[in-house]
Amino acid sequence: MIMPRRIYDLGLTHRAVVVYCYLANRADKYGECFPAIRRIAEDLNVSKSTVYRAFNDLEEYGMLERKARFHTQGGQRSSLYKIKGEIGVKKNV
Repeated sequence: MIMPRRIYDLGLTHRAVVVYCYLANRADKYGECFPAIRRIAEDLNVSKSTVYRAFNDLEEYGMLERKARFHTQGGQRSSLYKIKGEIGVKKNV
C-alpha cells in the first residue's frame, strides 16, 4: 500500500506517521491487523515506548483504535489495531 502524501499535512508526529504506515501496510481489507509491539519496534528500529507513544498520538487524532485480545485459556495476546481516519481503509457499508 502506498500512502497518500496528505498524511504529512495532518500534523502528526513523525513516530505516528511511521507506525500508521506500518500498520496500514499490514492491515486486512477491514483495516485491521494485530502485530506485537515488540515486532513493530524491531521492524521500525525504534523502542517499544516510542511505539506506545505513537499509538497514543494516533488515538488522539482518531486514526487508530486498539482492542485487547485474550487467549481462550487466559492471558493476553497482541492487541487488535483498527486503522481509522480519512487515510485508513474504509469499510463498504
